[in-house]
Order: sequence, then C-alpha cells, then structure tokens
Amino acid sequence: MVRTNVFINFSNHPINGWSEGQRNAAMKYGTLVEIPFPRISPQMDECELKTLSDKCFSEILNKISGKEATVHIMGEMTLTFSLVERLRSIGVRCVASTTERNTIEYPDGRKESVFQFVRFREYQ
Repeated sequence: MVRTNVFINFSNHPINGWSEGQRNAAMKYGTLVEIPFPRISPQMDECELKTLSDKCFSEILNKISGKEATVHIMGEMTLTFSLVERLRSIGVRCVASTTERNTIEYPDGRKESVFQFVRFREYQ
C-alpha cells in the first residue's frame, strides 16, 4: 500500500502568504494542508493549555491518519513544545521554518524587519 505524504502547516502564517520558495520547499514533504495555530492568552494556565494541546493533537492526528506526515509547527512556545514532544513520540516529523531577518532602522527610531525564508529545520 502506498502512503500519501502530507505537510501540515500549523502556524500563524497561512500558506497563501508564503514565498514561492517556501511553498516549493514544503511541497517536497507532501500535499499542503492548513491548520491555523490558535490564539493563546497569556493568562491561560497549564491545565487550560493541556486541554488545548489535547484538542490540537487530535485535530492534527485526524488530518494525518494513514499518511506519512511532516508538521510545520510555529507559534506560542509552550503549546509548540507540548505538541512537538507528543507528535515526535509517535514518530511524526516536526519542522520549523528558518528565516533571515533584514532590519532597517530609521532616524526616528522605528525599525522595520523583513523575514526571508531559508529552509525548514527538523525539531530534534
């Protein structure tokens, strides 16, 4: 049986806003699927975060069932950490996007940063 490859984008950055280079790099992992990263209140306690992690984990598992999956996880760090640990424990590859940050500093003190995608890096 041939398994389908899928690339789940679980981040705050929708695929339709990615550069062509980032989309092409992601497509090497498989068919692109979007799962938006939830908003996380700074007031959320650990119990609430665990409940949210369970919900997100189930949603990801439903999307990858029967498939060879890579999950791009970028977002609030405690949820990201929880999900990366759980997914890797069941053999799911998890990656982060890496970028070059180019910053322009203006005389009035404002800063403008432009991020350019470089590659995906696997969580270890």
